[in-house]
Amino acid sequence: MENAGYVTLTRQSGLMREMEIIAHNIANAATTGFRQQGLVFSEYVQSVDNGESLSMAAARVRKTSVAQGILTQTGNALDLAIEGNGYFQLETPNGVRLTRAGAFNVNSVGDIVSTDGHRVLDVGGAPINVPPGEAHVEIAADGTISLEGILLGQIGIVQPGSDINLTRESGVLFKTDGVLEPAATSLVLQGHLEGSNVDAISQLTRMIEVQRAYEMGQKLLDMDHERATSALQTLIK
Repeated sequence: MENAGYVTLTRQSGLMREMEIIAHNIANAATTGFRQQGLVFSEYVQSVDNGESLSMAAARVRKTSVAQGILTQTGNALDLAIEGNGYFQLETPNGVRLTRAGAFNVNSVGDIVSTDGHRVLDVGGAPINVPPGEAHVEIAADGTISLEGILLGQIGIVQPGSDINLTRESGVLFKTDGVLEPAATSLVLQGHLEGSNVDAISQLTRMIEVQRAYEMGQKLLDMDHERATSALQTLIK
């Protein structure tokens, strides 16, 4: 009985984690460049003294969806979207971070930056600078930036070796300890933004399923507690 309660508690903990992720996904269904996340449940075996081992499912890994979000044309020269796989590279105080959110602008010294002020990096990992006040640059599908025919640089689009190695640091920023490779087949679309790739309907459906599963698990825990209490009272008498 104790083992059954342990298994149920483990399951409840995983359901709570999944509910938090689903709620975060839904809250960001309209956030530019947001990528939906989900939990990967894996089986593990717990040894039990004087008994058979327990097989349980644990929510151990967060997986980022690589589905393409809807592309919207804005007409702004520094609104960029990636068609295909890959991420923009940003220079942050904590190191290089990856993002699909391409709402960029130019700061006071001419660096192309994100909405949070992080500098956008080129293919060599260096900041990209344009002449102050010259935000109307032309950006080709390969990320090449030019102004009146003068080449200014090339935006670096990279792809981690595996998206499962991505760790969400904040809403649209990711970090990875894996090797970054050029996303050679991806295209940069100037004057476009990629919307969130959250499937709101499926996420709401899954939220209902998780809520029901959690409530059922809670009932099982309550029943187990009542049985244990009843048994203890019988022994005391």
